[in-house]
Amino acid sequence: MPEQLIVPPPGNKVRLKDYDPDFHEDYDKKSANKETDRLQKRMQTLQEMLYAEGKQSLLIVLQAMDAGGKDGTIKKVFEGVNPQGIRVTSFKAPTPIELAHDFLWRIHQHTPPKGYIGIFNRSHYEDVLVVRVNNLVPPEVWQKRYEQMNHFERLLSDCGTRILKFYLHISKEEQKERLQARLDNPDKSWKFSMGDLPVRNQWDDYMEAYEAILTRCNTDYAPWHIVPANRKWYRDLVVTRAIVQAMEDMELAYPPPEDRLDKVVIPD
Repeated sequence: MPEQLIVPPPGNKVRLKDYDPDFHEDYDKKSANKETDRLQKRMQTLQEMLYAEGKQSLLIVLQAMDAGGKDGTIKKVFEGVNPQGIRVTSFKAPTPIELAHDFLWRIHQHTPPKGYIGIFNRSHYEDVLVVRVNNLVPPEVWQKRYEQMNHFERLLSDCGTRILKFYLHISKEEQKERLQARLDNPDKSWKFSMGDLPVRNQWDDYMEAYEAILTRCNTDYAPWHIVPANRKWYRDLVVTRAIVQAMEDMELAYPPPEDRLDKVVIPD
């Protein structure tokens, strides 16, 4: 695997400046899209096996700065996959009911049941991102959450859920271009929020918060992938490839047929 795609082993400090968001191996757009298409065909088969087997599940966590490409990744990577076996959850600001519970309560309800792929568009990691950067709770509260999230993910893993976490890594310059493109395109301007601007001004604080996540919550059972995401076509390839590799490792299989099917006669 190229060096730019290798996250340090658990416990090692991650520095995002060491990861080039423009990295794309030896691919160009045409060759990357061709490889992505090939992998998607395999993913379709693997997802059908996952659903049919009904013994395991897959949780995919997507995190990124605003305009980082979470929606686009979901749309592209999972096109052609049977939507009956996919559940996508987007986590917004918590509701009063959610705030009345522990911070993982609302998350656990949306983890995928056996046989399904669950996709989190943002996730429990917002509770050590926006909460940390904006001082919404005291440091002694959010500092404990890294280990609490590790324990939570360990529980999911022990119960048959494979976990893949992707940080879509774009540059600050690329984010500016994408936000401007939203403003300039009437069909995309609805995606622009005035709230994106103060968050952009906190870029360095968010990078520090992401580095803490990637350092403290990168585990063997729930690994982080730092995805160079300035080029959307390479981003999609990296995510698709990682998912297919993980599903291959799950050793999925169709369940055996019922006994005596060779004796069945379909009535007229």
